[in-house]
Amino acid sequence: MKFARRMNRLGTETAFDVLAEVNKLKAQGKDIISFSIGEPDFDTPEHIKRAGIRAIEENHTHYSPSAGIRPLQEAVCRYIARTKGFEIEPDEVVVTPGAKPIMFFALLICVELGDEVLYPNPGFPIYESVINFVRAKPVPTPLLEEKEFRFDVEDLKKRVTPNTRFIVLNSPQNPTGGVLTKSDLEAVADVAIEHDLWVLSDEVYSRMQYEDAFLSIASLPGMKERTIIIDGHSKTYAMTGWRVGFGIMNKEMASWVARLMTNSNSCTATFTQYAAIEALDGPQEPSEAMVKEFKERRDLVVAGLNDIEGVKCHIPKGAFYVFPNVTQACKNLGLKNAEELQNYLLHDAGVAVLARSCFGVRNEGEAEQYIRLSYANSKENITEGLRRMKEAIEK
Repeated sequence: MKFARRMNRLGTETAFDVLAEVNKLKAQGKDIISFSIGEPDFDTPEHIKRAGIRAIEENHTHYSPSAGIRPLQEAVCRYIARTKGFEIEPDEVVVTPGAKPIMFFALLICVELGDEVLYPNPGFPIYESVINFVRAKPVPTPLLEEKEFRFDVEDLKKRVTPNTRFIVLNSPQNPTGGVLTKSDLEAVADVAIEHDLWVLSDEVYSRMQYEDAFLSIASLPGMKERTIIIDGHSKTYAMTGWRVGFGIMNKEMASWVARLMTNSNSCTATFTQYAAIEALDGPQEPSEAMVKEFKERRDLVVAGLNDIEGVKCHIPKGAFYVFPNVTQACKNLGLKNAEELQNYLLHDAGVAVLARSCFGVRNEGEAEQYIRLSYANSKENITEGLRRMKEAIEK
């Protein structure tokens, strides 16, 4: 059987490959503490679950508009005004099954064969995957440890060419937990306006920023019309399995995204959209408590990692990830790279982490070794996982 050549350009999320290996080892009776998957370990709050159940009981189980039900679009407008400080209209909102379709559809709509797309690296691996899939040219913008995993503004400017069409941003970031500053965003805005570029702003962790208030690039002068915001319910409301997200964009772009929804998914599951309204408009205390707990875990895991010989870890300012430098630890153990350390920790220490290679190709000249840990796990498991890592690395 033959398959289309385009499938060779499509990548994946290796986090799910590691998760499968973890589950396989657990099935064999192995005791594994996993820091690999990027999913809140909290359950969906009760009031949201009840809204979903009520929607099913009220027979909201039929087709709905491809762009989403109007009450949810209106709820998103209220949510954006409340959390990001600018106004949008319902027709600028498209609801999708999870947030990923917005990224996929936006690139399909805006990028032609050979166009260049700047994206953060290391970064969420699906950026690079989809850019390649639509036959654009991925242009990685290095996130630098010495800048707390922000990009260098002057370096970004140099990477813009006459073929550049699109810039992808992610703040707070996966996998580093880094947060772009206002001056970073202003510099990107200047570049986007000067060169007439689209900006895709992945803001799924916007409610998980610990030190400073979140700032969306769409709120800057001249940026709302050229920015496509990705957001959703998976992280903030622990609704990963509900598959409900949304994009915010100008009305013309929204009409094209809705057309792609019609051609691909028809619509997002109607009853999940009613639960999503309750998430946005209902009590926020459960989400706020979850974020408070994540911040406490962040401090615990950073302190523990920095207590391991050969490991250095910055304090991330958002999301629920740490991205420690393990270069010296690899050298001390005689391991070639972070991939070998990932394998060693899984099979010898019973701890699952992800190597830097899970988050994009290495940048030119990049020599340091990194791993990502998700601290979406209990404090007890974090403490035990760190103990195992310290014992294995310092043996």
